[in-house]
Amino acid sequence: MIKTKMTEVLGIEHPIVLGGMAWITKAKLVAAVANAGATGMLGAGGRDSDWVRNEIRKTRELTDRPFGVNIPLDLDKTKMDAVIAVILEEKIPFVSLGAGDPRPYIPRFHAAGVKVISIVPNLKIAKRMAESGADLLVIEGMESGGHIGKLTTMALMTNILPEIDTPTAAAGGIVDGRGLAAALLMGADGVQMGSRFLLAEECEVYPGNVQAIINATDTDTVTTGWSRGSGLRGLKSPFSDKYLELETGGAPMEQLNSLAIGCSRRVAEQGLGPDGMNGIIQVGESLVPLRSVQSAAEIIQEIMAEAQAILKNAPQLVTD
Repeated sequence: MIKTKMTEVLGIEHPIVLGGMAWITKAKLVAAVANAGATGMLGAGGRDSDWVRNEIRKTRELTDRPFGVNIPLDLDKTKMDAVIAVILEEKIPFVSLGAGDPRPYIPRFHAAGVKVISIVPNLKIAKRMAESGADLLVIEGMESGGHIGKLTTMALMTNILPEIDTPTAAAGGIVDGRGLAAALLMGADGVQMGSRFLLAEECEVYPGNVQAIINATDTDTVTTGWSRGSGLRGLKSPFSDKYLELETGGAPMEQLNSLAIGCSRRVAEQGLGPDGMNGIIQVGESLVPLRSVQSAAEIIQEIMAEAQAILKNAPQLVTD
């Protein structure tokens, strides 16, 4: 058993959070992760308030353990306000907030007894969120899948952990017990994972995406949008080739946005499509360990067993 400030804050057994992934993290997967002693986030990105309410209730039918909802703050304001209202009404234990400034929302959530997890990309924002009362910080490195910042996970842990007292989870490129053990030894209180759970039996994603991840090797991800200030990581595809050709060729943002709109949903539900132009499969850089489909419970048991074995053996590295 590994107990940390994060497990205490979230009321969970294992220091693992399944990160919210738009169009992917739904009731079945989130409940399976929660039932295995960790916790997860329903992905509200792109969703309306009715979907969020229904998915919360579906999740509660499958588990009586804590889970949360991830809200990207770059949603349309009317839609975001409606989603927040549902979360407050449904009394969800916690929310994770990213892609914007969570500070205006923290007092409202706290007043309703909802804990706030803030996803941060650097020390400056981490300090700002800690001072604003965030209950847990997720420091997410550029090794992660999906939207990424500019610093690596190791650099974030090195820069942020000695400076912050708020409970902190490391994220980005962490897919196994070695990553969890390393994060804990660095001073984090747990980890957030997404890519590993794309291979969970309970993950309702297009099956071809899973096989593409299994077939991939360590050099098979690419970042689009980097030169325009907003990177997105995923597997190379005809779409990424076309996007990068336009991006590096100086195409206007309107053209790039037109090409990318709706891609996350299409890929999650339909795969890359026959011509590979639906988008990119969003996944992080730590691809080699992702080789088999397992239940969420098996994934968590494997991660925890490996992490505990490493941590138990760590004192043997130190000699008098």
